[in-house]
Amino acid sequence: MTFAIPLRAVVEDAGLALEVVADSLRPGALERPVRWAHVSELRDPGPYLLGDELLLTAGVDFATAPEDVERYVLGLLGAGITALGFGVTPPMHEAVPDALREACVRHGLPLLVVPPRTPFLAINRAVAVALAEAAQRDQRRVAVAREALIKAAAEGLRPLVRELAQQLDAWAALAGQHDEPVAEHGAPAQWPAEVSELLAKLRAGRGIRSATTELPDGTSLLAQPVSPQATASHLLVLGRRRRFDATERAIVAVGAGLLGLAGRAKDAPLSAATTALLLHDGPPEDVLTRLLPGGEYRVVAGTAVRRRAADDAADHDWLSTHLRTPLVQLADGGFTAIVNVPPAPELLSGMRDQGWLPVVSRQHRADSLPSAVREVENLLDRAKSLGRPVVADSDLRLSTMVPSDAASAFATEVLAPLRALDPDRQPGGLRDTLRVWLAHHGNWERTATALGVHRNSVRHRIGQAERALGADLADPETRMELWFALRWEPPRSFN
Repeated sequence: MTFAIPLRAVVEDAGLALEVVADSLRPGALERPVRWAHVSELRDPGPYLLGDELLLTAGVDFATAPEDVERYVLGLLGAGITALGFGVTPPMHEAVPDALREACVRHGLPLLVVPPRTPFLAINRAVAVALAEAAQRDQRRVAVAREALIKAAAEGLRPLVRELAQQLDAWAALAGQHDEPVAEHGAPAQWPAEVSELLAKLRAGRGIRSATTELPDGTSLLAQPVSPQATASHLLVLGRRRRFDATERAIVAVGAGLLGLAGRAKDAPLSAATTALLLHDGPPEDVLTRLLPGGEYRVVAGTAVRRRAADDAADHDWLSTHLRTPLVQLADGGFTAIVNVPPAPELLSGMRDQGWLPVVSRQHRADSLPSAVREVENLLDRAKSLGRPVVADSDLRLSTMVPSDAASAFATEVLAPLRALDPDRQPGGLRDTLRVWLAHHGNWERTATALGVHRNSVRHRIGQAERALGADLADPETRMELWFALRWEPPRSFN
């Protein structure tokens, strides 16, 4: 965090005896930040400046032509300086050159007249001391705010949001993954449209970030994700009539970090539902309703595409954070998760970078999620065959147009001969082999690799399936019917 003092603090330092050219000041000019005082006698010092400086010059080798002075002032404005201090140094300069005074007034560059008895070193020292005092003052403010916020965090989300709002003299709100207010203090009952736009902009970004905007009524808005993950689903929004400075942003960062930790309570529905299920507190369907209230969900799954050092805690945290769900299961180097917001393409690419090949199912109601198991298995086979992530198409397709009861009846009838030979549906059985073989377009080598068996075993099993079905598996139409039958087959019952 960099510190600054307002130009007013320098101008009002009686020991410096600086004179302000009043006509060069625009509204708010004395509140502009000064981050350092710098001396330069160059005719074009702009390339050597960082911005927000109080630039000091004694006019050594100063330009005299009006057009050169004009160029000089515009260059300083382009470099972002806060003000120009001109040292009167008789006999070289008895007063500020008229051309410089006029150019500063014309373009609104604050001009300070430094009297002969005030050395530039005194100004440098005064600015340095004021900056040090400002840094200490701001650090004390952050420390006091941090202590108050930590105390509030022990009470929960709402007390923490309230304390943050009071520390910053602003309204504050914690927005959930659907931009709904999870906790707020003083926030408008109806959020302005600009808030939703700000949150959308923030969710579309990457890395540690924040976003700001200003409402037509002059309210400044600041939003950022809660920590420790910059991709967290919950966003913090604050608003007030004046902008947030660097110190206040540091306080916001502390609050966001604490909200991220206190926000672990977002897993409360999962905890409650699991407890109810273990204690048989109500039928399973009621527990499911409490865990996944309404709406439709997707299953996201991934299989390992390379040997990777498994760290279940780290993998679970990465997946639950990026997928915005606590419903994540890790097994055999892969994962399965239930989400209500489909992952973006860049997130699927990120999973590939993490060592997983991901797939995304179609939308399912909570009570029909078990039927997504077979769909995900097929999608994983497809993804392995293509070597890329696969997302189930939600457009009108045969697999989505056929009623589920008719699809199940069709699958039961078509696959009955295979079920008779493999009633328990053992892994690597006839139906699994047929499904993987079809997913790989009848390629023996790739099917054998996917199943981890010899290709002769695949040929033997496919021959068994062909004889049992009494079908010609070289026929494309037969393959198509079997593919849909395998996709529509009711999930295995464990009762």
